[in-house]
Amino acid sequence: MTTPHLDARPAAPPAAGPLAGLRVLELGQLLAGPFAGTLLAYFGAEVIKVEPPEGDPIRQWRVVRDGTSLWWRSLGRNKKCVTVDLKTDEGRALVGRLAERCDVLIENFRPGTLEKWGIGYEALKTENPGLVMVRISGFGQSGPYRERPGYGFLGDAVGGMLHINGYPDRPPVRAAVPVTDMVTALYGALGAVMALLARGRTGQGQVVDAALYESAFSLMEAHVPAYQKLGHVAMRAGSHLPGSTPNSLYPTADGGTIAMAASSDAVFRRLAAVMDRPELADDPRYATALARVQNEETLDALIADWTSGHTLDDLVPLLHERDVPASRVFTMADIFRDPHFAARGTIAQVPDDALGTVAMPAPAPRLSATPGAIRHTGGEVGADTVAVLRGVGGLSAAQIDALLASGAAFDLHHGPAAKAPASATATSTAPHAA
Repeated sequence: MTTPHLDARPAAPPAAGPLAGLRVLELGQLLAGPFAGTLLAYFGAEVIKVEPPEGDPIRQWRVVRDGTSLWWRSLGRNKKCVTVDLKTDEGRALVGRLAERCDVLIENFRPGTLEKWGIGYEALKTENPGLVMVRISGFGQSGPYRERPGYGFLGDAVGGMLHINGYPDRPPVRAAVPVTDMVTALYGALGAVMALLARGRTGQGQVVDAALYESAFSLMEAHVPAYQKLGHVAMRAGSHLPGSTPNSLYPTADGGTIAMAASSDAVFRRLAAVMDRPELADDPRYATALARVQNEETLDALIADWTSGHTLDDLVPLLHERDVPASRVFTMADIFRDPHFAARGTIAQVPDDALGTVAMPAPAPRLSATPGAIRHTGGEVGADTVAVLRGVGGLSAAQIDALLASGAAFDLHHGPAAKAPASATATSTAPHAA
């Protein structure tokens, strides 16, 4: 007897974003690939996330509640969750079938993996010449490092960014957030949109090759010509921004820290006036931007001595009143109670069946006419498999039942294989670029 197939979730209202009408197939796991999918989903694209039976490893990362990462609820927002076992011939054929009906495919497996499975770009474009494939990897689709496993942290190391982070007398320090993963996702999403614009003129898709190490290297822009022309190798500078003074963190009387950026001549004059040291702005050691950089240590000591005589709560309004850019260093608790975040709705509170609501960053950037939207939180493993296979894949109920029975596909609610995944352990199909 055929199992009745119903949508796992009520359909969201028609997307009004600028990418409405576009369909994205997301094969990536962990972070860079999935975040690129999230960005496209914000602005109206229908994003179909394909996961292995045990789910994306991100479901087990960071703070976990009731067996599922809270980060997943955010990263998986607006996506349809489809479970396909790419280790099976049927699963790979199913992905190929879905790709025929999609505008964009995002993947972040090690280069050559999709080709080995028979679903590389050259194979897929035969049936769908307009397909745009976003390929995210550690070191790109070409070059001697292409087959190395790569994560964002390694991209930081190879791209030069890790070398300059930290204090001069200590080893390098990694960022506490996955900056390179997120930047690569931004490049991947931007590349997809540009490729789609080009497709509008040519009718042809193309490959977007986004490498983690190149994303990190792109942030080193100021240091590249400095080395080429002067042989200058940037070193760690602690909380200072080399070449820009004053632009650092300074202590306060109550044990706090204030961030201040007053490197332009006009702003430095205002800071000198607030400090009741207007003569500093005319002192040859500090009167120009270049002079301030050359005398950074002395100037920063003067500023730190001044800030140390005031509490953080006194300093922030004092500097704001005189139009000197400054801020307390916000914790997440500060962010949640801040009136500016509240006024702009920067924290979205998204309804969730299991958790009531889940807080997450609101879509960025803000578009005045076609803004991004969050329609739902990240769903459960296999929550939309049947609905997608039927509605997008065009499969019959009997065909879907056969896939569920064989284990090539899994649906949370339907069919013989409708049981919880046995393990959350990553398998050999896990990507090597997170």
